[in-house]
Amino acid sequence: MAEDMKAKLARYKTAPFDSRFPNQNQTRNCWQNYLDFQRCQSAMAARGADAGPCQWYYRVY
Repeated sequence: MAEDMKAKLARYKTAPFDSRFPNQNQTRNCWQNYLDFQRCQSAMAARGADAGPCQWYYRVY
């Protein structure tokens, strides 16, 4: 159990700074990343491509 927690902590990364949202309230940043994730998913599905690159947006929203 402790090894699992150590492995999770080793992979843990915070979301990078987004200069479009410099304020402490990150609600709009979260919403924008959610929208970008949904747009990326639908664009990749329309192309028939892998949606792997969209996981970055999923991780930061």
